[in-house]
Amino acid sequence: MSLQILDKQAAPSLMSRVISACLHTRELTLLLMILGIVVMMSFVTPYFLSASNFRAVAVGMTPTAIIVIGMAILLASGGFDLSVGSVMALSSTVVALLLLAGVPMPVAVILGLLLGAVAGLVNGILITMIGINPLVATLGTMSIARGIALVLTEGFSVSSLPPAFGYIGKASLLGIPLLVILTLSLIILFDLAVRHTRFFRQIYFIGANEKAAMLSGIAVNRVRIIAYILTGVLAALAGVLLASRLMSGTPTAGNALELQVLAAAVIGGASLRGGEGTILGAFLGVVFVALINNAMTMLAVSIYWQMIVIGAVLVCAVALDMLVRRQST
Repeated sequence: MSLQILDKQAAPSLMSRVISACLHTRELTLLLMILGIVVMMSFVTPYFLSASNFRAVAVGMTPTAIIVIGMAILLASGGFDLSVGSVMALSSTVVALLLLAGVPMPVAVILGLLLGAVAGLVNGILITMIGINPLVATLGTMSIARGIALVLTEGFSVSSLPPAFGYIGKASLLGIPLLVILTLSLIILFDLAVRHTRFFRQIYFIGANEKAAMLSGIAVNRVRIIAYILTGVLAALAGVLLASRLMSGTPTAGNALELQVLAAAVIGGASLRGGEGTILGAFLGVVFVALINNAMTMLAVSIYWQMIVIGAVLVCAVALDMLVRRQST
C-alpha cells in the first residue's frame, strides 16, 4: 500500500521535473519547435523550403527582430513599450520627408534615430519620473507617434526617394541580404552585451527585485530611462531600414507590430514580471512567429485568422510563463 502511494507521488514529481526542464530550456525547445514547423511544412508544400521563401521570411522579419531586442531588455527590467510600431512608422516617414526636402542622407538617418531616442526618453520620463503605468504611458505615445506620422503625410506613403538610400535595403553579400546580416549582427552584439556587461545585468536585477536593486546602489530610474531610449532608437532604426527596403516612408507601417514583438519576446523566455529572458530567445521567438505567419500564408489562411492565431500564441506564451513561475516556487 505504501509503495503505491510513493509511486503516485513520484509520478507527478517526475512529470513536473520533465515539464520544468523543457520550459526552462526555452531556447532549445523553441529551436526544436522551429525545426518541427520546417519539417512539417516541407511535406505540405514544396515551395516552403525554397531559397526565395526563406529569403522573403528573413527579410520580412528584420524589423520585428531588431525591435524585439529592446522589448526583451525592457521586459527584463519589468517594463514594456507598446509604441514601438508607431515609432518605427514615424521614423520611416520623417526620414523620407527629410530626404525629399534635400537633407543629406546621413543627416536624415541620424535625425530619424534621434526621433526614436526622444520617443524613448518621453516614455522613460513618463514611467519613471511621473509614475504613469507603462501600459497607459506607451499607449499614449503610440497614439501620438502614429498621429504625427499621419498628419505629416495625410495618410499617404512618401515615395520617390533617392536611389542611393535603397542600397542597404536591396543589397546582398554572398547572396545574403545586408538587412539580414545587420540584424543578426545586432542580435549577437546585444546578446553578448546582456550576458557579459554590468549595465545590462543591472536591468535584470531591477526586474527581479527593484527595492533590492535600489538598496544595492543601482540608479533604477536612470537605467530604465536608458532602456526605453535604446528601445526607441532600435524602433527608429527598424523604420529607417524598412524605408530603405520599400523605398518609401509609410505612416501606417508597423500597425499591431507591438503584439508580435511582445509575443515573440515572451515565447522566447522573457517574463512580464521582469528579471528573465535573453536576446537569443527573443530572436528565436521572432523566427517562430514569422514561420507560423509564413506557413499560414502558404496555406492560404485569411489574414484575419492570422491575427487570431498570433493573439492565441501570445496568450499561450503568457500562460506558459505563469506555469514556469509556479513550478519554480
